[in-house]
Amino acid sequence: MYTISRDYRKEIVIEKSRFICSLKKVHSEAEAQEFIKTVKKEFWDATHNCSAYIVDDLAQRSSDDGEPSGTAGVPTLDVLLKEGIVDTCVVVTRYFGGTLLGAGGLIRAYSHASKIAIDAGHIITMAPCKVISVSVDYSFYDRLNILLNEFSANIENSEFTDSVTVIFSIRENTVSLLQDKLTQLSNGKYLLKEIGEKFAKVE
Repeated sequence: MYTISRDYRKEIVIEKSRFICSLKKVHSEAEAQEFIKTVKKEFWDATHNCSAYIVDDLAQRSSDDGEPSGTAGVPTLDVLLKEGIVDTCVVVTRYFGGTLLGAGGLIRAYSHASKIAIDAGHIITMAPCKVISVSVDYSFYDRLNILLNEFSANIENSEFTDSVTVIFSIRENTVSLLQDKLTQLSNGKYLLKEIGEKFAKVE
């Protein structure tokens, strides 16, 4: 699966109508709904603010916001589905330019606006990952960072007390390989502790 790495906005003009596509990374339906409200408030004078979102590959919704049924929200949602994009909310704002596009033209316009914004939104790959905790001495901290970088781990938190505790996520199928390398480098002094799992960014 994939998601966007950052919020993004792209504007295009089709047959004199302005289409403004706003993207936001979301982690819940509540976040998606709040983003939709925010965009509608920002573009309160727009003809339509059509939306679609997918959260965790489970919850998915779309809205035509006054456009003919199935011509705006659904094609926007279809773009997310075809691209395998999750945890993302899309709002396509339209300022009517005076030219009627017809059902087919609307579907193409909303699909096109969504697709070019998503393509430019810095797509990243998501995969099942383990969340790992490991505590090391300060003298080993730099070496640990190098090792985690070699395994494309995503460091989520570091706590500096009597020792350094690092929490990171990593592809679940590379945990044993990382442990073997850590054992080798530290002569068996440090052990990884699995504390959870999540879909996370991977290289």
